[in-house]
Amino acid sequence: MPAPETSASTPGHALVLTGLFAGYAEVPVVRELNLEVRPGEVVALLGPNGAGKTTTLETIAGLHRPISGTIELSGEKIGGTPAHLLARRGVALVPEGRALFPGLTVREHLRLASKRGDGREDELLEMLPELRKCLGRKAGLLSGGEQQMLAIGRALVTRPRLLLVDEMSLGLAPVIVERLLPILRRAADELGASVLFVEQHVALALEISDRAYILTHGRIRLEGAAAELRERRELLAASYLGETAA
Repeated sequence: MPAPETSASTPGHALVLTGLFAGYAEVPVVRELNLEVRPGEVVALLGPNGAGKTTTLETIAGLHRPISGTIELSGEKIGGTPAHLLARRGVALVPEGRALFPGLTVREHLRLASKRGDGREDELLEMLPELRKCLGRKAGLLSGGEQQMLAIGRALVTRPRLLLVDEMSLGLAPVIVERLLPILRRAADELGASVLFVEQHVALALEISDRAYILTHGRIRLEGAAAELRERRELLAASYLGETAA
């Protein structure tokens, strides 16, 4: 496989998507997508079901080849690079279904994910203390919230450069979501990860984000600072409906 191309056009950016078309069997689900995430930044990718959010994350993570356009990670073009190679370069995806092994314990998940026995597990458990009491339990016996915490922890123990999280709140009560989402903020602030996440709880997502993009029918309809979007609820609602932002 050829070495990734290098670009000098994106200094100060961890992730840059330029004119990205992505989908399945050469049929685009997302079109002309331009998006960026800076180092240590938390960015929300929001929008209604079927907008193309999951397709975007999976394409960045190497599960699908882009139809056209570019994906750059720290200036390197990575579009089409297989997922296992991107994982070695620091890209971690927490998928919608969590993808845990029901018969493995929490400790076994963390140790499988960690590349070296360098104390990262202890560091992670300081960030996610609720996992400590579950270390010997099998993932299949955990509550939904504990499973999601393990899925996030498994990604964080690798010290990712880019953390991609798809629907962290799926199937969870709002009170649990309020406890879990701030972990993404801490991943950026304390571990230096760049975070791009998909979330249906819009208000909570904007509370922990620096910026947000609204994706509707495969195209970006609105983007901006999270604090500004929180104050423009009518514009946000119009973007979800695919209406032209004024």
